[in-house]
Amino acid sequence: MRDWKETLNLPRTTFPMKANLPATEPARMARWDAMDLYGAIRRERHGRPRFVLHDGPPYANGQIHLGHALDKILKDFVVKSRSMAGFDAPYVPGWDCHGLPIELKVEKERGSDKSDASLLAFRRACREYAARFVSLQREDFKRLGVLGDWARPYLTMDFGYQAAIVRALGAFVERGLIYKGKKPVYWCLRDRTALAEAEVEYAPHQSPSIFVEFAAASDGAATLASRVPALADRALSTVIWTTTPWTIPANLAIAFHPDFTYAAYEVDGRAVILAERLAASVAAKTGRTLGPALASFPGSVLEGVAFRHPLYDRDSPGVLAEYVTLEQGTGAVHTAPGHGADDYRTGVKYGLDVYAPIGTNGRFLPEVGLVGGLPVFDANPVVVDALRTAGVLWGVETIDHSYPHCWRCHQPLIFLATSQWFIAMDALREPAATACADVTWTPAWGRERMQGMVSTRPDWCISRQRAWGVPIPAVTCRACGTSALTADIVERTARVFETAGADAWYEQDLSAFLPQGFRCPSCGGTDFDRERDIVDVWFDSGSSHEAVLAARPELAWPADLYLEGTDQYRGWFQSSLLVGLGTRGRAPYRGVLTHGFFIDEDGRKMSKSQGNTIAPQTLIAQHGADVLRLWVAMVDARDEMRISREILARTVEAYRKIRNTARYLLANLYDFDPTHDSVAFDALVEVDRFALARFARMATDVRQGYEAYDFQTVFQAINEFVTVDLSAFYLDVSKDRLYTFAATSPARRSAQTAQYLVADGLARLLAPILSVTADEIWDGLPGTREASVHLAEFPAVPDTWRDEAVEERWRRLLQIRTRVNAALETARQQKTIGNALSAHVRVAAGGADADLLARYADDLPMLFITSSVDVERSAGDDLTVDVTPAPGVKCARCWRYVGAVATDDDIEGLCERCVDAVGGLRAARI
Repeated sequence: MRDWKETLNLPRTTFPMKANLPATEPARMARWDAMDLYGAIRRERHGRPRFVLHDGPPYANGQIHLGHALDKILKDFVVKSRSMAGFDAPYVPGWDCHGLPIELKVEKERGSDKSDASLLAFRRACREYAARFVSLQREDFKRLGVLGDWARPYLTMDFGYQAAIVRALGAFVERGLIYKGKKPVYWCLRDRTALAEAEVEYAPHQSPSIFVEFAAASDGAATLASRVPALADRALSTVIWTTTPWTIPANLAIAFHPDFTYAAYEVDGRAVILAERLAASVAAKTGRTLGPALASFPGSVLEGVAFRHPLYDRDSPGVLAEYVTLEQGTGAVHTAPGHGADDYRTGVKYGLDVYAPIGTNGRFLPEVGLVGGLPVFDANPVVVDALRTAGVLWGVETIDHSYPHCWRCHQPLIFLATSQWFIAMDALREPAATACADVTWTPAWGRERMQGMVSTRPDWCISRQRAWGVPIPAVTCRACGTSALTADIVERTARVFETAGADAWYEQDLSAFLPQGFRCPSCGGTDFDRERDIVDVWFDSGSSHEAVLAARPELAWPADLYLEGTDQYRGWFQSSLLVGLGTRGRAPYRGVLTHGFFIDEDGRKMSKSQGNTIAPQTLIAQHGADVLRLWVAMVDARDEMRISREILARTVEAYRKIRNTARYLLANLYDFDPTHDSVAFDALVEVDRFALARFARMATDVRQGYEAYDFQTVFQAINEFVTVDLSAFYLDVSKDRLYTFAATSPARRSAQTAQYLVADGLARLLAPILSVTADEIWDGLPGTREASVHLAEFPAVPDTWRDEAVEERWRRLLQIRTRVNAALETARQQKTIGNALSAHVRVAAGGADADLLARYADDLPMLFITSSVDVERSAGDDLTVDVTPAPGVKCARCWRYVGAVATDDDIEGLCERCVDAVGGLRAARI
């Protein structure tokens, strides 16, 4: 008998089953570069409504890590999905190029000589270092499949950007919000510079915990006795508790809460004052026995009572402060205005000196008794021993607690009062709250978090004692020491920086920056030194909306979206908000979207120091960027994320399913021309219209997911459609029509029409996530179309495709199909039948099911993939399925069992339908 295989319309395609993404992706990305795909998209979308995602600049130091990859991929999802939704969505990437990490790298190579001559060479070396890593990171980001204006990124070290930083600073100067003062700031002992709160991380630390007795001065005892007569003629003292013994030399006061109840307890003939509610815990921790309370009184009576410093010949007056708590300690708080934010504010209130006897090198000044010349933390045991010798140490122990550390060198920080430039926050708090209310935060809790942070933030320390950055354009009078920073100086400096860059501050004569005839505002002097501090790099990056959004014509101010990790509430989100308030009185973004961070299988945060990271370059080399991108879409990026070999294996499997389904769709379209062969929607076979209805529902969910930045929903909707609607049902039941019907038959063209529309729509919907694979699918589709899927838009879904009645009918048919499939499987296991085509199915049903099955009687063999189906109406509502071997003979071409097949030599073994399909043969004798 003849082999009829060559007469079948079997699938054929050049679209490879094996993706081989590590090899094919670079070739396609090179093609994108050659065709200037990003530029082509910009031209195609010109004049459309604009959507601007503003890129938060990664730091130009080292290779990109998995967090970088996550961030850039998410941004690419947003930009591509907005572009395919019909927006003009430019993407201008940027880099943060100034700052300490680059300085430290260059210092290792060159040394740390900072004379004027070497300073310029050092800054040039820093610029070269940053430029080198911009180039390296750019290639890594492009390899992720991210499209953008990579040829013209923004760099914080560009001359125009440096000028914009200075002008943003000038906006604060004009509003009178910048001042220079001595107040405590976070200070890194290793890097010898002030830090912003965003540069502080908290980590476990061991500190000595001490209880120290301060005796009342004679006049202090008299003052208190006049207020509390029961304490007359008594030796008085109080006890403080601290975990920073090294700050005891800087103690200038003791703080009490005005409303707490304090009591004086008999201890070895002295009246020792403690917060009443903490007295028992102090006794337990120190091993001291407290006698009866001699008197109790509110903390307010201790204001102005003088105590004697236990180690130095000076008084420490009693002061009142609301921040004193009853959670731990004694209720009497050791106060050193030069070493704490609360202490400083209390010191200002009471006119205390901002005393911080520590140099910028982290050592005590030589003239300080007991600890002069010692490094800060080395002073702890010296102070403890001195207190013990003086007989005032009630107790000492080592405690483990969370302590501020430098986020770069991970060393413990101190609070140190130094002369710094600050932005006054009080004028910005209320406007910040108003601005936050006008921003769409995703997740929504971002608004409350940002408002809370700004409401409690101390004045912003914007000066840094480093070399690589934008200098603060201020001058200091040599005659009186007054520092001056004026709007005129700022603007003249900005104009110089625009053409010569920030190096000009160190190269050009000071007269280039000063207005003609400029004099010291305090003494009228005309001889000045230039400021050496640079601007906080958070101010640098926070000014990006001024330097980029407001400067580039393809962008717009404010941005529609800022997207970064949740740590940027303390960092870029916040600094950008504050700069925006200073320059334009509002937030520079309409929306803020955040993502979480990586943890390993044990729940530990991924970091290089723990050795539990996975380099994105390694993942791409193994699996390809599209697999990594798919993983990003599969996880809930708003929360902590895990990644492992097992998780990636599941991602690879999901990718294969999508790819192979797309390949099968393309393979069925090898002879289909959408212009000439498409079937009108109303003429489509109903199961094809059902497939398009399911596609329409999925496409709506996907569009809504993209709109809401919910990429996990996007993946889930596509994956369910591919695996359930297509692979498990529609593609399976369409095979008979596609393979065995005449090539140009209306029924086959109907299936091809639906599958073409589905394949075309899937390529578009997948494009923001599987950027290379979707472009491959696009190339494999028949018909004339854009040169890349990324130039196209999301599929237009006609209302006619949405048919709930069809969906509901076929949903019930699929439920019945599940029952039939179970019966077929049982029959196979019992050897009653071989495969489904060798089966005859009898379905008995009543009520609505009987009506439904009768309506679709002709479609049931296709639905069940059997040779024949009988439907019987039963009295009840129960549905029963009976499977028997199909009667008749097997067609040699379609393998269905029929009543008879042709016997003529040229059509021997064919059923009537296949005789028609092989084309124009004479009527069969059957």
